[in-house]
Amino acid sequence: MTETPLHPSYRKITFFIALTLFAQESTWNFYDNQVPVLLREHVASAALVGALMGMDNLLGIFIQPWIGNRSDNTRTRWGRRIPYLAVGMPVAAVLFVFLPWTTSAAVLIAVMVGYALVANTMRPLAESLVPDFIPPARRSRANAIVKIAAALTIIVASLISLLLVDDHPHAAFAVPSVILLLVTAVVVGKVRDNESPGYRDAAEAPRVPFRSVVTDLLTDPDRRRLLLLLTVMLFGGAWFASRSLITPYGMEALGLTRGEAGGLTLPSGIAYVAAAYPAALLAERYGRLKTMALGMAVFAAAMAAGAVVQTATATVIVFCVAAVGAAGFLINAAVALWNLAPSSQVLGTYTGLYAVTWYLGGFGGPALVGGLVDLTGWKLMLLHIAVLAALAILVVARLGRLQRRATTPILK
Repeated sequence: MTETPLHPSYRKITFFIALTLFAQESTWNFYDNQVPVLLREHVASAALVGALMGMDNLLGIFIQPWIGNRSDNTRTRWGRRIPYLAVGMPVAAVLFVFLPWTTSAAVLIAVMVGYALVANTMRPLAESLVPDFIPPARRSRANAIVKIAAALTIIVASLISLLLVDDHPHAAFAVPSVILLLVTAVVVGKVRDNESPGYRDAAEAPRVPFRSVVTDLLTDPDRRRLLLLLTVMLFGGAWFASRSLITPYGMEALGLTRGEAGGLTLPSGIAYVAAAYPAALLAERYGRLKTMALGMAVFAAAMAAGAVVQTATATVIVFCVAAVGAAGFLINAAVALWNLAPSSQVLGTYTGLYAVTWYLGGFGGPALVGGLVDLTGWKLMLLHIAVLAALAILVVARLGRLQRRATTPILK
């Protein structure tokens, strides 16, 4: 099969979308790295620090579907996403730069809440520009480029921490804020999503309330969308459990120090970035569902292998293989959901619904696996994760059977 490259106009808009996500995720990753330290200056309880750091995910469950639907129903000469980004990204930058200047727990938490509220509204809007501009057949490779840009911000946040935090803690927070402001100026100046096919289609149709979108999703006899969201939640649980519990696993099961255990997943981050674009190309050639199922199977098999061979070196290799498999799912799942959306009128809402199920998996997966670890011990942790991923594979297999009977091959 001959590969058809992205049209130059698609490459251009993909670059601007990736730049937008890069700027947003630069603040988010630095937030995750350094705000816990700010909280520890005022809060002694580690549990409370963890709860406050998880607040942004909880807010995202409610905010992201709402803002996605609100933007779907917005009509301006700048489009339906860009007006919100033009206002929200600078506000988020200002709130972010104030974080290290707070002098009390109450003020710090207030600024954190304000930043989380605003920044959560920005996430689905930038991501929704992908299906707005890019045709269904090429969304996977565009989404891969966007995901790679977001993943690279982990390196950016680490470099800012390494080079600036110790000597210039306030200036360190200014760097991601400046990046966000500069990117806002570029994107607002260059992108008008009223020119996108998605906006033009939606502008000619009536607005769709959020309740109607959810009602349609729940009552439609075609269960593919619900099954896909269930798959996202289950695999999201497996993915987040593998990430959030790896440090105590390395210490308890492998006998590593805290620092050694914390570094186990670093090579896998590089493996994920390397696998992202090939995962998109595979999906375009062989089908998104097949690529997602294969990726989850590789992830599950790697986790099961890690439960058998428990050494530090084997664990690093296992997580690299698992990250390659996860890329097959993570690059294509949102695209599959966009392509299942009933119309371009609700693409932002569906981006928000994807985020909700992903966050629910991120909350429930580590808790479930952690509870099983309490019952069976740390040495079986990777096996529990493999079983959770296997459940996701069973659901996507059912989805595949429905897809083969469907008249619209929109997941291929």
